[in-house]
Amino acid sequence: MSATRVLVLNSGSSSVKYQLLDMRDGSRLAVGLVERIGEETSRLKHSPLAAGGDSRETTGPIADHEAALKAVAEELSRDGLGLDSPELAAIGHRVVHGGQRFTQPTVVDDSVLDEIERLIPVAPLHNPANLTGIRTARALRPDLPQVAVFDTAFHTTMPEAAARYAIDVETADRHRIRRYGFHGTSHAYVSRETARLLGRDPGDVNVIVLHLGNGASASAVEKGRCVDTSMGLTPLEGLVMGTRSGDVDPAVIFHLTRVGGMSTDEIDTLLNKKSGLVGLCGDNDMREIRRRIDEGAEGTEDAAQAQLAFDIYIHRLKKYIGAYYAVLGRVDAVVFTAGVGENAVPVREAAIAGLESLGLAVDAELNAVRSGEPRLISPEGARVAVAVVPTDEELEIADQTYALVGDANA
Repeated sequence: MSATRVLVLNSGSSSVKYQLLDMRDGSRLAVGLVERIGEETSRLKHSPLAAGGDSRETTGPIADHEAALKAVAEELSRDGLGLDSPELAAIGHRVVHGGQRFTQPTVVDDSVLDEIERLIPVAPLHNPANLTGIRTARALRPDLPQVAVFDTAFHTTMPEAAARYAIDVETADRHRIRRYGFHGTSHAYVSRETARLLGRDPGDVNVIVLHLGNGASASAVEKGRCVDTSMGLTPLEGLVMGTRSGDVDPAVIFHLTRVGGMSTDEIDTLLNKKSGLVGLCGDNDMREIRRRIDEGAEGTEDAAQAQLAFDIYIHRLKKYIGAYYAVLGRVDAVVFTAGVGENAVPVREAAIAGLESLGLAVDAELNAVRSGEPRLISPEGARVAVAVVPTDEELEIADQTYALVGDANA
């Protein structure tokens, strides 16, 4: 029996998201989420898609990631999809930071784990949780290939001119300070699917990808390779996000230290968790912000705050579209993806408005269509396509994992 299944694990600090896919056709056999790990109110939600059964939900204490993965394994076993199945080819793990070393999906061994651990200082919120997930999965199935797929890998093709900060080179190299970029699996998948939507080869297409969720990033993809991206050393740089500031003058930090008397940790919390949309208007949900704008009385403080937050968000987005247009020289498509990008009609409309001289325009009727399918929202005959392409990071991780180990398990 050939092994054609891949289990994708995305381990967060207190959660595990998972999907089991059949790589013969990319179909999902099961999906689920364990959240609030380490609390009395832990919750596991499991959906056995292949069995056609109803979703199951359990609540109660789940002490740690080992207990969480064991609970996931039990749920899968109930549907005949257990981790002991000979049809399971590998487990693919999302790892946020791979530094400069990991430019491709990588089969995990002890040296790989050591390097991911060494990168914790530049990804303190993510890499520790990713490591825990990998180590737990290895303990449960030590005989099975474990593959790390890195958020940063797609961006390692950036030229030094884009990846380097203009600071002392020796200091930068000593402390691994450079622009790494994130959301790489999404940018890779969406740029490739955009080429497919256009009926062209990815190697012939230049695309600006706008991954707009609570975290948000932009990328300039030239002929299938990333040449610039908005996030940097960490996911803080770039676009305005749900709770992150995006680009700020670095001297803001010095000012808050010297004048505001704030500690480094307090400033870190401010910029990562209390800024962006939530810092500007108190909401990080674009749906609620638009409701406040659309339903609020003109001139009221609540509506004005929401409008200002929206305007700042769009202004930053336009700046990056223009910058990446200049970087690429020729743009074949601008594509929106992720939660906000796929669903927020006003964001897409406002981001493209006024860019007609660049060949960009949005057709109002096409933009208003609600669909889970890739689609064009630009007018027929537009010089530059504007598209909406739903992202699928789990399928991308599974594809990369199976491409690496599938032949050995066939």
